[in-house]
Amino acid sequence: MSLDLDAYLARIGCEAPSSRTLDDATRLLQAHMESIPFENFDVVLGRGVDLELDALQRKLVEDRRGGYCFEHASLMAAALEALGFTVRRHAARVIRVTPREVAPRSHMFLTVELPEGIFVLDPGFGGGAPRLPLPLTHGVKVRLEHETHWLERQGHQWVMRMQMGDNASDAWIATLEGDNPLDFVVANHFVATHRASPFMNNLMLRALTSDGAVAIMNRDMTRYRGGEASKSRIEDRPALRAVVAESFGFDLPEIERIRVPAIPEWD
Repeated sequence: MSLDLDAYLARIGCEAPSSRTLDDATRLLQAHMESIPFENFDVVLGRGVDLELDALQRKLVEDRRGGYCFEHASLMAAALEALGFTVRRHAARVIRVTPREVAPRSHMFLTVELPEGIFVLDPGFGGGAPRLPLPLTHGVKVRLEHETHWLERQGHQWVMRMQMGDNASDAWIATLEGDNPLDFVVANHFVATHRASPFMNNLMLRALTSDGAVAIMNRDMTRYRGGEASKSRIEDRPALRAVVAESFGFDLPEIERIRVPAIPEWD
């Protein structure tokens, strides 16, 4: 199945670029991230995640839902290719918390070839996702508001690093070899179904808003406005459903019966 490019562009509120430059890629990345949230409801609900293009279009475009890295990167890669960009898909080991020696290849991101060079696009990294393309150049920092991201070459691997405020950390590490489509199917199956996957055990949501962002980790909600963060507690499932409808742009009735292992009081 081919991508319905017009529907995708309408979903993200962006016109098709007339060229394939860094400015065009930046505009598409930001429009995508501002319009399509990060969320893992289908995983927590036990539905699994379908990476076939028709399923991605139905969920993220037609139903105006969000998704996690495999969904974001797969959909955006298809859109970029339909627009004439040269795109490669890559797997990475997430090392924000897990040591790199034991971290699985459980993340998907993209590189795109532009007249200005090769750049990393990572629309599905959740709260740590860079909102600007990152040049595949050692140590070149890209800043936007209160966030800074950059890539570091470490031997035959590349590490994406990030700094939010005063805190700097490693995000992921990758070899940048081109992965086969089936590699992402396998990784996605693990992330969406294995009992050890953090996505199976935790609710993780993030949406960009007109004045900042809103992020949810289990029952804890953080709203970011102008570099300031305010935290609150989500008391129950109806309150969660209301927040999702208001800040994430879709209503999901199944939230009323959702069970999250990290929130035992909701069982």
